[in-house]
Amino acid sequence: MRNRRKFIYVFLFSLTSINYIDRVALSVAAQPIAHEFGISPIQMGFLLSSFIWTYFASLIVWGLALDRWGTRWVNAVGMAIFSLATVATGFAWSYMSILFTRLVMGAGEASSYPAGGKVIREWMPARERGIAAATLNSGSYAGPAIGAIIVSFAVQLFGWRIGFVLVGSAGAIWLACWLKWFRKPELASFIDDEERALILRERNGGLPDMPAGPTLSIGELLRSGSVWGLLITQAFCSYAQFLFLTWLPSYLQTERHLNIVKSGYFTALPYALSVILAIAIGRLSDRLLTTEACNRGGRRNVVAASMLLTAIVLVTPFVDNVWIMVAVFTLSLTGAQAGIAMNIALLGDLLPSSAEAGRATGLLITGGASFAMIAPIATGYVVAMTHSYNNAFYIAGVLALAGALVALLMTRTPIRRAGESAAVDLSASGLVSQER
Repeated sequence: MRNRRKFIYVFLFSLTSINYIDRVALSVAAQPIAHEFGISPIQMGFLLSSFIWTYFASLIVWGLALDRWGTRWVNAVGMAIFSLATVATGFAWSYMSILFTRLVMGAGEASSYPAGGKVIREWMPARERGIAAATLNSGSYAGPAIGAIIVSFAVQLFGWRIGFVLVGSAGAIWLACWLKWFRKPELASFIDDEERALILRERNGGLPDMPAGPTLSIGELLRSGSVWGLLITQAFCSYAQFLFLTWLPSYLQTERHLNIVKSGYFTALPYALSVILAIAIGRLSDRLLTTEACNRGGRRNVVAASMLLTAIVLVTPFVDNVWIMVAVFTLSLTGAQAGIAMNIALLGDLLPSSAEAGRATGLLITGGASFAMIAPIATGYVVAMTHSYNNAFYIAGVLALAGALVALLMTRTPIRRAGESAAVDLSASGLVSQER
């Protein structure tokens, strides 16, 4: 049997890479755009945050659409929308026109994570969910690393407008490949029958497929304490992620006095290193956790440990050496990346089936977006009022510590369908017993 499902890893990684390349373009080009249009730090904070407004509003809609119509076409539509919006940013003529293209981009980008979560739940055996989720989320860090270099050079050589056109055009190649090759495992032609049987047998953690019937509604999901634990953890982790994503290049340029190209490099390096480290954490979680432990939510321990690593951002104000600063950012970004990825994998572990994976992942990312939306704006106000980034780093670190505690205490039970008793007898499968 050949492991051809590795192609799905490529799709997952490149999906979020392109998504985040488009996001980071404005962060890298923020100074020349601010100079051209006379934008203040507070206005830039709103502009950097703007795509998250429509992103936040669209996540559950995309999740419901994915569960109804499937990932192939719904994800394709999302990619087309946000790629075209990024290209259009390069033709903007005012602050408001950039704001509009960013709002459209955010609405389209909201499709990616719900689609990725559903693909993982449909395609991956339970013992591979950790590395699959880490691969999906690693694209969100590889994207800024690649985008920071491409956009910084484009801005330096050709101006900021060309940078947006270049990165926005990458989505067309991905879209063509996706539509040509991607199908559900039941229909995919690039895997053989033996691998197909393995996926279908093990994607529920060895438990039998849930019988056909109503799937969990958004309301039923929100009645689960574990779901609320996942949402809060995602929110606190996403705050740190979006602090780095939206303000790191400006921090390096203003506080560390690096030029645009150097700030691009020093933004790219921590992101690139964190991709390798976070995938290693995902792989390690799959090796250490048994199927039984996954079904009981044991991955929450990896989530909590990752959040503690994120909190190392608290030491940033005390670091003077630029290379030590890179190490701190690398570790904190690794923790944030692994925390978000393992939280997505934990959601898959706790769901009863893949039928509601789209809406559940959409709901999870909505939790993250709630604080991601706040981070750029809050940082803009902090910088404007204190003329320093120190308090911005303190806020992110404290939230990460709180997220570790929430992950340990609130994500301990499976997510159940309406009518199922509190003591769902998972032990009937011969694999697990309900954790109290």
